[in-house]
Amino acid sequence: MTGESHEPHHEHGPEDLCATGTALYAQALREGRVSALDAAATPCLTAYGLLQPSVGDLDWLEPVAPAVALHQMLDASAQRVAEERRWEARLTAAFEPLMQVDGRRTAGADAAAVRVLSGIPQINEAISNAMADAANELLCIQPNIHYGDRRGQASQHLSLRRDQAMLDRGGRIRTLYQHTQRHLPLVRARYEQLRGDAEARSLDEVTDRLIIVDRSIAFIPANTDRSLALEVRHPALVAYFVTTFERLWRLATPMHPQAAQRPSLNGVTPRQRTIASLLVEGHTDSDIADRLGMNVRTARVHIAKLAATLGSESRAQLGYLIAESRILGQREDEH
Repeated sequence: MTGESHEPHHEHGPEDLCATGTALYAQALREGRVSALDAAATPCLTAYGLLQPSVGDLDWLEPVAPAVALHQMLDASAQRVAEERRWEARLTAAFEPLMQVDGRRTAGADAAAVRVLSGIPQINEAISNAMADAANELLCIQPNIHYGDRRGQASQHLSLRRDQAMLDRGGRIRTLYQHTQRHLPLVRARYEQLRGDAEARSLDEVTDRLIIVDRSIAFIPANTDRSLALEVRHPALVAYFVTTFERLWRLATPMHPQAAQRPSLNGVTPRQRTIASLLVEGHTDSDIADRLGMNVRTARVHIAKLAATLGSESRAQLGYLIAESRILGQREDEH
């Protein structure tokens, strides 16, 4: 590269690194350095700590390792968040005496009981802060999502540390999973590592993700990709979530610390009975797979086995044979 004129550099954040800057940073990583003259057109690289002057020759810039640069940026972000928290605390302390003087009930009081959390870091921080002050009980519903990707593994590592800290304080943890998660290596490894009063049960279907801390704070997703969440502190709403959890818990099959076997009836497994019920209701293979936390291929395998057990030769005949077999009337308490 040479020092000829370049297009004007536009302002941007480190998360939107310009194409020119990205290319020059990659060159610096490959070659070990770039000239300060070439880097003049991309001041973002030095501004964000991706390039730094060479100690031996100030005409050259050396790259900072990406992992180091990322850590520095995340640390700066964490410090800003911490400063915001301190500002919120000071602001709350300043207004608390005034709210006590104003005895009128305002709409803002209810609004404060539900807070929108934006982004995975803020969601995780809010959950961690709530659990840091908890010592009694954590209730969780964990649907079958994200367990195979990097985000799921990172979340598991973070939640494992939070959960163990609560157990060490004498707290209790109860978690509901879908049946498809009973034998997942990541889930099984979790309970092999946890020490303390941790229980887990499973159901064919569960609600969306739910976390309840000490029966006073609840966290629920606020959009489909779970990049938004609601922190709920309204007593009536939290009580409703607790009631929902307790009712599902009583219906669920134990999986830890003592796993209960789910019995078959007349050769039809509990999973197949659940699928039979959904088939009778008119759900498609994709609907069934989504509700039971499995892929479509696995759902079709279960449907084929159910058809073979009942002697069905077609999808239309399967519905009739399900009704005739009365397997949907044979549900029992499976634990």
